[in-house]
Amino acid sequence: MAKSFSKLTRPNMRKLAPCGKISENGITFERQANGDGVFTVNIMVDGQRIHRVIGQESEGTTRTQAEEFIAKVRNDAKHDRLALPKGRKVALSFRDAVVKYLERLKESGGKDLKMKTARLNHHLVPFFGDMPLSKVNTFSVERYKRQRQQEPVMDRYGGKAIERAPKKITITKPGTINRELAALSHLFNKAIEWGWIEHRLAKITHFQEGHGRITYLTAEQVVRLVECAKADTCPVIYPFIVIGVETSVRKMEILSIRREHVDLQRRAIFIQKAKSGAREQPITKHLAEFLAGYIAALPSGSPWLFPSHGAKSGHAVDIRKAFRHVVKAAELDPDKVVRHTLRHTAITHLVQAGVDLPTVKRISGHKTLAMVERYAHQNGAHIEGAMDKLQNRFKLAS
Repeated sequence: MAKSFSKLTRPNMRKLAPCGKISENGITFERQANGDGVFTVNIMVDGQRIHRVIGQESEGTTRTQAEEFIAKVRNDAKHDRLALPKGRKVALSFRDAVVKYLERLKESGGKDLKMKTARLNHHLVPFFGDMPLSKVNTFSVERYKRQRQQEPVMDRYGGKAIERAPKKITITKPGTINRELAALSHLFNKAIEWGWIEHRLAKITHFQEGHGRITYLTAEQVVRLVECAKADTCPVIYPFIVIGVETSVRKMEILSIRREHVDLQRRAIFIQKAKSGAREQPITKHLAEFLAGYIAALPSGSPWLFPSHGAKSGHAVDIRKAFRHVVKAAELDPDKVVRHTLRHTAITHLVQAGVDLPTVKRISGHKTLAMVERYAHQNGAHIEGAMDKLQNRFKLAS
């Protein structure tokens, strides 16, 4: 779209006195002492300063030519054809690097591709845009972090800000920003591996997490939630909640389970698209018996445990509305008890039952023990019981 000019107009340039200047939209017209006029351009393109003398008025140079020069430079930069000094590599923009990065991950079966795509395209690309990838540094990353801290929460598809309460704005959480920084860090690592850049571009410092208490349900609340789910009209919410609290499996991992991946004899479910890579999920005896009856009642012809004829994938993908309805029916807070709370609940109760952390890690599918240790957080009965055991070992006199 052409720029509009209010100062740098033909009448104003004709009336300009010797040694006078008019600048607008990156173009400057200067009336020299001899009466001739000179057009120059001074703009920033992809983080680089472009300063050129376009020509003199006496040689037939016009403002239109200056505009055309700017348009060409920006177009060339967009297609990585900016005229750089000889011997230098053509600058790869952050935007184009993301496109190539995601294409290569897709071809090689990269993990967590859907969420990486969302984090990059919805947040990182709009911020860094056409900046050369090699120009992204620690300072620009810190600017990104500060900006994200001030932004209201967006839904997962990049929609409008979620209003959770009247006159209340929910600011983006540190954990959310950390996941975006992790995607940026992985992009940097791959860029080095693929020869796009020579060295690490920026030091990425993550925000501190894990100081707050993890929300989980008590045993009594779990029973109440399950009973309300059983009475709900949504046919998938009951089995979804039962699987969630008895396995700690994540939402999309549950909804995308295929029938063939349920092994009732070995009491295991193969999670093909788990966040940390494909894995085998052990299940309880009760869940195995429950799934035997549930699978037998499913309509034939669909390979999914949660089939949905209206979904492009063939299986259910969103049960948020039904889940909130059940949570309310169980007299719980739907803004605090979310679908991921089922995972927190299962893991927390495993820890409180005295299960060793490596075994909990095996069941939960976490990458590291440090991530599991967050669940040993409550001053509950299991902590008191552990201290009682220590006391009984020594039996010291008062």
